[in-house]
Amino acid sequence: MAANGLGFKDRPLTEDEARQIFTRAIDSAALRGKKVVCLIPDGTRTCPLPFLFRLMCDTAGAVASKLDFIIALGTHPPMSDEAINLLLKIPADERKTKFGRFGIFNHHWDEPKELKLVGAIRADEVERISHCLLKEDVRVEVNRRIFDYDQIVIIGPTFPHEVIGFSGGNKYFFPGISGPEVLNFFHWLGAMITIPVIIGTKHTPIRQVVDKAAGFIMMPKLCFSLVIHNAEIYGLYAGSPEEAFDRAADLSKVLHITYAQKPFRRVLSCAPEMYDDIWTAGKCMYKLEPALADGAELVIYAPHITEISYTHGKVLDQVGYHVRDYFRTRMNLFKEYPRSVLAHSTHVKGIGTFQDGVEKPRVNVVLATQIPKERCDRINLGYLDPRSIRPAEWDGRESEGVVRIPKAGEALYRLADGAVPRIPGDDGYAL
Repeated sequence: MAANGLGFKDRPLTEDEARQIFTRAIDSAALRGKKVVCLIPDGTRTCPLPFLFRLMCDTAGAVASKLDFIIALGTHPPMSDEAINLLLKIPADERKTKFGRFGIFNHHWDEPKELKLVGAIRADEVERISHCLLKEDVRVEVNRRIFDYDQIVIIGPTFPHEVIGFSGGNKYFFPGISGPEVLNFFHWLGAMITIPVIIGTKHTPIRQVVDKAAGFIMMPKLCFSLVIHNAEIYGLYAGSPEEAFDRAADLSKVLHITYAQKPFRRVLSCAPEMYDDIWTAGKCMYKLEPALADGAELVIYAPHITEISYTHGKVLDQVGYHVRDYFRTRMNLFKEYPRSVLAHSTHVKGIGTFQDGVEKPRVNVVLATQIPKERCDRINLGYLDPRSIRPAEWDGRESEGVVRIPKAGEALYRLADGAVPRIPGDDGYAL
């Protein structure tokens, strides 16, 4: 059955249209007297979450015996009460009064006592799904809090995504509220396939892994998948996580992919304030890599950023940023490090070669942040003083292969001729 909802290529939904879709889906879910938990994104996604949070409270909250929210952080740092209030645009006094009966919880991926084992994906199935790239058993753990409820509701946007192809749907379970083993596994699988091949593709091996893992959660699920464009809702679909994601990804493919007539040679990729470290601002590279020329320079321009990763910075200081085969050919040297961190490293560095001990990335990635040059050198990324950059000087130069992307990280850039950069000598993986 297809998800219910509306989506337009040329206009946003009206507030009434969005409200009607939401209300009909909540009514159809028959939530009266039930305990409901809602999974929502953190502040690293463009989403009209205050509007949707209030809709959820007004509809499900009016009939459910209990309604709580879990912020699907993945491995992002927990949000403070002040940050949550800002995310939802709730005055502190209303958080305690008007919304006081609704619990709002952070997910803690690294707290074993907060996780529950729900199943395992067998090695032979992993081998089949990955087309023989990996073969191992994968234990699936998820936030145990969800099992205190009768119904799960997911609310979140869909954009092209570097690891899974498109975000949304069951991704709110994995990595949203999952344990480390499954998220480390599929992030590394995505890195093996490489971003240019996987990003903006709806059906990927990683999506198969995530959907398979979600099948171990034997609870009713309702998903609201949104397509956000110019900060407004252009699509809203309600149904199972698989159904809602399917329709949202189709619209996202139309609205969130820009086709360049020729490869970019130099890019000023401007990180919005919602990315507060390179772990999240790396999207400014991910979404541009398919449109970069060989030998291009990409500058992640983020004068507000002071940290590589608030969660994984110490590990990244040790391993640095490298192309995939720097790790893949010597995994015995890196087996103690989380593979999701190694995957992030390769994603930011981009594709390239590592042969006879010599690393040759396809593009030069430069940080123009408050992270000092000494640290950039240590982690194997370029450095540029952000004070030396005049963003306007990058405008109007696309004929030279020079562009400025004002709000990088969500829209995907590809080449109009369909060419996909690949690692030289690599047989690759066709999706």
